Amino acid sequence: MARKPKSADPNYKVIAENRRARFDYAIEDDLECGVILTGSEVKSLRENTSNIAESYAAVEDGELWLVNSYIAPYERAMFPHEERRRRKLLVSKRELARLWNVTQRQGMTLVPLVMYFNHKGIAKLKIGIAKGKKTVDKRETEAKRDWNRQKQRLLKQGS
Repeated sequence: MARKPKSADPNYKVIAENRRARFDYAIEDDLECGVILTGSEVKSLRENTSNIAESYAAVEDGELWLVNSYIAPYERAMFPHEERRRRKLLVSKRELARLWNVTQRQGMTLVPLVMYFNHKGIAKLKIGIAKGKKTVDKRETEAKRDWNRQKQRLLKQGS
């Protein structure tokens, strides 16, 4: 039996996206990891009230943490959560060792790209292993994108 595409799945839902990450960083690899959340955080995420634009991931004391992510408080919660608390991310030991190696030895950054509910309804976070771009690189990327847009317009007019 073939699986349905993610867009047709009622449980799959993008919660927050860091659109600026691909502009500020050259993303070399990405990985999916789980997030440890409290009940009120999950309820709040179901209402699309979160932001991962200013957050980052870090390996500290043999654990992976999501730092400075924002999940709005849930109004009807009996036990409310802290909005910008550090949240533990779940990865395998092998992945954790690789991430530590990449960040400490190679000077890369762990940037959250997308937070979403997967097809099972479980909150996941896609992290990009990235290297920061300099201003010149950003201009070059923008020039390439503009040229490709202009090229598509010219091709469309020529047809």
